[in-house]
Amino acid sequence: MADENGFDDLIVPVEQIRHCCAPGTLDFETTKDLEPLEGLIGQDRAMDAIGLAAGMRHHDFNLFVLGPSGTGRHDAVRGFLQDHSRGRSAPNDWAYVNNFDAPHRPVALRLPPGRAQALRREMEDLVDDLAIDIPALFESDEYQTTRRTLEQEYGSRQESAMADFADKAKAEGIALMRTPMGFMLTAIRDGKVLKAEEFNKLPEDEQKAIQDKIDSLQEELTEVLQAAPKIERERRRKVDELNSEMTGQVVSARVDEVLHAFDDLPDVQEYLRAVRKDMTANAELFLTSEQQGEDGAPFVHDNVGKAHRDPRLFRYSVNVMVSHGAESKAGAPLETETLPTLDRVTGRIEHVSHMGALMTNFTMIKPGALHRANGGYLVLDARRILSEPMAWPALKQCLQSRSITITSMAERVGMMSTTSLEPDPIPLDLRVVLIGDRLLYSLLVNYDPDFLELFKLEADFEETIDRSPESQALYARLIGTRARRDGLRPIAADGVARLIDESLRLADDSTKLSLHLGKMGDLLREADHYAGEDGRDTVGADDVAHAVSQRERRASRVKDRMREAVARRTLLIETEGGAVGQVNGLSVVGFGGFRFGQPSRITARTRMGAGKLIDIEREVELGGPLHSKGVLILGGYLSATYALDVPFSLHASLVFEQTYGGVDGDSASAAELFALLSALSELPVGQNFAVTGSVDQTGKVQAIGGVNEKIEGFFETCQERGLTGDQGVIIPRSNVEHLMLRAEVAEAVEAGNFRIFAIETIDEGIAILTGRKAGRRGADGAYEAESVNALVEAQLVEFAHQRQNFAQTLKAQEKGEA
Repeated sequence: MADENGFDDLIVPVEQIRHCCAPGTLDFETTKDLEPLEGLIGQDRAMDAIGLAAGMRHHDFNLFVLGPSGTGRHDAVRGFLQDHSRGRSAPNDWAYVNNFDAPHRPVALRLPPGRAQALRREMEDLVDDLAIDIPALFESDEYQTTRRTLEQEYGSRQESAMADFADKAKAEGIALMRTPMGFMLTAIRDGKVLKAEEFNKLPEDEQKAIQDKIDSLQEELTEVLQAAPKIERERRRKVDELNSEMTGQVVSARVDEVLHAFDDLPDVQEYLRAVRKDMTANAELFLTSEQQGEDGAPFVHDNVGKAHRDPRLFRYSVNVMVSHGAESKAGAPLETETLPTLDRVTGRIEHVSHMGALMTNFTMIKPGALHRANGGYLVLDARRILSEPMAWPALKQCLQSRSITITSMAERVGMMSTTSLEPDPIPLDLRVVLIGDRLLYSLLVNYDPDFLELFKLEADFEETIDRSPESQALYARLIGTRARRDGLRPIAADGVARLIDESLRLADDSTKLSLHLGKMGDLLREADHYAGEDGRDTVGADDVAHAVSQRERRASRVKDRMREAVARRTLLIETEGGAVGQVNGLSVVGFGGFRFGQPSRITARTRMGAGKLIDIEREVELGGPLHSKGVLILGGYLSATYALDVPFSLHASLVFEQTYGGVDGDSASAAELFALLSALSELPVGQNFAVTGSVDQTGKVQAIGGVNEKIEGFFETCQERGLTGDQGVIIPRSNVEHLMLRAEVAEAVEAGNFRIFAIETIDEGIAILTGRKAGRRGADGAYEAESVNALVEAQLVEFAHQRQNFAQTLKAQEKGEA
């Protein structure tokens, strides 16, 4: 056994492998006794950045919140900004109104908070009132009398001209007759119309005289008839002037009332003057709307007095894009868009189908998140907006121009060929907060040249906090606060202690508490469920432990199948005896959010060669770059440590046996080096050990991740086959403070059935694995006799000599052939 060979100082004591929180150190019985804790703990740096973004008034100081999910980023951002927004004044209202000169370019109106809705109501009332007043005006006796006088005047002028012409023609013996084809001139004799046969019997000179009279009178008749349209046009113009004069009085009186209500807003007054002019010129719209509703149907009872609902009068509507009550205490708006498509971010212009064509107008402009958040804060999920077509470029364009321009997807990709609206851009003044992970932030920094110009601030959320009595007390208060917020039972002190233990495991560090509050909250809610099933009023340690075990059981199907494969020796893993060039390595397998350790058989084969170290995983493209880097480091270590006075003449191959997926990371490089040293020295390696750790070119063993899962993976394999007392795991010494192993592992270590060795160098590790000293170089430059290093160096020197002899033999053979 290794400890019998003088390795006691390398064994990790049981008290260092599981740093539990003692319930007695928590000064409460249940979390009901604790004061609530608002906000987060351990995120001072990130919260300072959020505070700067909220208070900074200069543009482009938008914020990217980065960090892993489950750290409370969304809640922290919303909570902080919500508190900060209350202290700010409500922003302006914005509305779109008709541009009577260019209807395809609606006008954007800025109004003080609450005034946009007031303007909309005033315009609706104005239209409703005029839809009653104007028809009543045209039905009044005064208007009807004036209109009849005007009609009679122009009617008599037309009739008088025709009568005078008829009298003149009659005096000359010509009659004016009205036929279905129009007016006709014909001769009369003795008061009767001269028929064609009678006309033909007249002498030629008399016929000629009559025809000359008819031709002369025909020209005069043409002039009289041509004067009729002129008289009609003049009549219509006079009628229009009368209508304008009469309606102008009604419209002006009513619009002046609205003007007085908005006499402090020049832009609104300019719009209202344009409304007055257009209403006066289009009074017939009110006559039509008084009689008909939408699609020509009569107004139903509900629409009585609601003329503004008539589509023909939508031209006088006010499309309120965003409005804030003047009396509201909410302050600046805070918006979160969970589906940040192009339309939902920048707004959209809707269309309706009418007789096979798509129609739109300014009342169909709909606001987006930028409109609603204007003057305040907009929170977006970075990954979602980047995944939506055109949404990210549109957001950047709006931030760069500091205005909101509404364009459809079809317009942006050049697919829109029909004329659409071009609404006035609305000035933009807001703070955008993107929430994403660190990888996404790095990609944006590296590949989007506009990103850092627009998002000058980053709030980087911590994943862990230093463990101390103070931080544990804060953590307990945070757990209690979340339990109250979610309506859960109070948590007993031992339950909180058990949650803190799980937090240490989640942090992969016994000196840190995890700030992945989402995962801890899920665990707490599940424990509360089990406590409720058992009829308890509080959540205790047993409930938390049950939740942990059930969570692992639900996710462990793949783990169980792999354990079964090892137990049935489908996957060959040895836990006893020794083997040359074979080491049990340790890896972590991730499946969803569940991770577990899995031992892997690593083998090495060596022979004389030209200094080539083959990574079989890399050769077949199953090895990732980090794994390949680790293998190259092994070559550097071997060539710089052994047989320095001869050429490096090794040909070696390394492989993870029975792995059929990708391998990456350098955490197996120490195990691979041990396999190489065993193959070179021909010393068997104890298969009762498993190894994890990376190595540098000087032989120092470095820390790796997932140390707890890796140890537990080999422990469970040994446990299934029966613990013998000489089994164990070799880890880097720098990983000791990360240990937070399950209780059953700690119990086995305490009983002497399992051991954990912590090493700093390759020499320490190979000595444990082979049971032989690694050996140091003496003053003569040689390693201690029969040590591992001496055997390795001797083999490499032998390879060099074999290579030299082979080269000489080959050269001699070539000369003999010559």
